[in-house]
Amino acid sequence: MNYNNKKKINKSSQESIKIIPLGGCRDIGKNCTLFQYKDEIIIIDCGVMFPESGMYGIDLVIPDMSYLFKNLDKVKALLLTHGHEDHIGAVPYLIRVLNIPVYGTKFTLGLVKNRLAEHGLLEMTELNEVKHREPFKLGSFNIELIRTTHSIADSAAILMETPVGKVLHTGDFKIDHTPIDDNRFDFYRFAELGENGLLTLMSDSTNIEKDGYTLPEKGIYHTLRETFRKTKGRIFVATFASNIHRIQIVFDLAKEFNKKVVISGRSMESNIEIAGELGYLNFSKDQVLQVEDLKDVPRNKTIMITTGTQGEPMSALSLIAHEKHKWLMIDEGDTVIISASVIPGNERGVSKIVNNLLKAGAHVIYEAFEDVHVSGHGYREELKMMISLTKPKFFIPIHGEYRNLKAHAKVANDLGVPENRIQIMQDGDIIEITQTSIQKVGSIDCQQVFVDGKGVGDVGQKVIQDRQALSEDGIVVVIVSMQGSNGQLKYKPEIISRGFVYIKEASLLIDKAQEIVLKITEEYKSETELDFAAFKNKIKTKLRNYFYNETKRKPMIVVRIIEK
Repeated sequence: MNYNNKKKINKSSQESIKIIPLGGCRDIGKNCTLFQYKDEIIIIDCGVMFPESGMYGIDLVIPDMSYLFKNLDKVKALLLTHGHEDHIGAVPYLIRVLNIPVYGTKFTLGLVKNRLAEHGLLEMTELNEVKHREPFKLGSFNIELIRTTHSIADSAAILMETPVGKVLHTGDFKIDHTPIDDNRFDFYRFAELGENGLLTLMSDSTNIEKDGYTLPEKGIYHTLRETFRKTKGRIFVATFASNIHRIQIVFDLAKEFNKKVVISGRSMESNIEIAGELGYLNFSKDQVLQVEDLKDVPRNKTIMITTGTQGEPMSALSLIAHEKHKWLMIDEGDTVIISASVIPGNERGVSKIVNNLLKAGAHVIYEAFEDVHVSGHGYREELKMMISLTKPKFFIPIHGEYRNLKAHAKVANDLGVPENRIQIMQDGDIIEITQTSIQKVGSIDCQQVFVDGKGVGDVGQKVIQDRQALSEDGIVVVIVSMQGSNGQLKYKPEIISRGFVYIKEASLLIDKAQEIVLKITEEYKSETELDFAAFKNKIKTKLRNYFYNETKRKPMIVVRIIEK
C-alpha cells in the first residue's frame, strides 16, 4: 500500500511546522497539543488528569502551560475535539491568562460554557461554534472539523491545512456504524484525505492493545433492557455524566417500562440539562422525578441515574453505598448497574462500593460480568482502518502511555509507514515536520501542574513527597524554647507526634528523644551566636537515625525554635 502524498514535493522548501505535546503523550489524560508555524500557535484540547494514588490532597493535574504564557502574542486560538474532561477540563486555567477564542462543536462548547461560568470566566473569551465539514481560517491555518464517533456527542477530528501540508488530529474515536444519534463516522472525508495526500496523522492509541473492534453503543441496549425487565426493585444506573448516548438509552427504557427517572449528582444534573437544552438528549419533563418525591412512587417504578462509577468518595453512588445519602438507600431486591469501565488506579474505591452494595442486598451488575459498558476508544482493527483510510506520509501516535504509543507505531509500520516516518512523542518534545522529514529537534520544560483547592501550581513535587511521607510514617514536631539566640534553653524541649506514635504509650521513646535534643543544645550552648540552620539539621539527623533504629519508621521531623 502506498502511503506517500500524491502531490509533488518541492524538496528545496525548508518550511516546517512544529508540534509540541503538553499532555496526552505520557499518561492518559490532560490532553493538550500545540501546533506552531513561524509566529503562530494553535492549541488542540486543554484537559485535566485526575490525581493518581499518592497525590494526596490534589484535586486535578493540568498541563504545564509555561511555554504558552511565555509566547502570549503568538497564540491564536484553542480548538476542541470533544467535551470530555481530559480534553476540556483545563480550559478555565488557560483562559485565566490567555484571552483567546475557543472553537468547537455545539455540545462541546455547551460543556465548556458551563465550566467557564463555574470559574467566573464566561465573559472573558469568545466561544465559536463550528459545524463538521465547514472549513474556517485561522492565520496561516485552514481548519476543518470531521465527524467521528465516541462515547460523547459531537466529537470531531481536526484537520489543519498548513503551508507545509495537511495534519490530521483524530481526537478520541471509535468506529460505530450504528450510533445512538445516527450521526455516523465520516468515512468518505477520511478516505478523501488519503486520496488527496495527508502529510501527518496523529491518532488515538488508547485501545491499541485490544484485538478486533469495539462493540457499538447500541450493543448494550439489549443487556440493559433485559435487566430492566427482570428487576423487581428500584434500578440504579451509574455512568459517566458526559455519556449522553448511554443516558438516552436509560430514558428510552424508562419510557418503555413506564418508570420515573431521578437524576442524582451535580455533574449528571448539569450535563443532562445542557444536553436537553441543546437537543442532544430526548426526554419529556414528566419522566423526571425529584429525589425528595420518591416516597410517593413504588420502588419498582423508579430509576436512578447517578454518578460515581470510579468510586469517588462524595459521589451519589458512594454516599448511597455507605448509607450516607440524605434521600436514597438500597433495599433488598434493588439492582445497581455500573455502566462504565474502571479507570486504572480506581479499582479499590470501586470494589468498596460494590461490596457495600452487595451487603445491603442489591444485585450489582458491572463490566466484569455483563455487557453493560462499551469503550469509546477504537480497538486495534479500527485504528488500522484510520491509517489505511488516510494513508499518511508521517505518523504520530497520541493519547496513551508509552507502551500504547509504541504498540501503535508498530501497527503503522506493519501497514507500510516507514519507520523513519513514525515519531513517538513524549510531553514537552518539539517535533519538527517538513515535507520530507519528521524529527525531534528539542524539548521544553513540561512538568505536572497540580491544582489543590484554589491553588494552581503552588503545590510541587516536594510538597507531594512531604504528604506521602506524612501518610506513611507521620510527623514529629520538636519545639525548642530559647533565651535569646545564644543557645540557652528556657524550657525543656517539647515533642509532639502525629501519625507516628501515641506519646502516652511510647513515653520512653519520647523521653530518649528529648535527651538527644538536650544533649545537642548543650553542644551549642557555648556559641556566641547560634547557627540556627546547623542546629536544626543536627537535631533532625540525630532524631531521624534514633527513630529509625528504634521503630524502623521514618517520620517527618520539623524543628521549631522559639526565642523568648
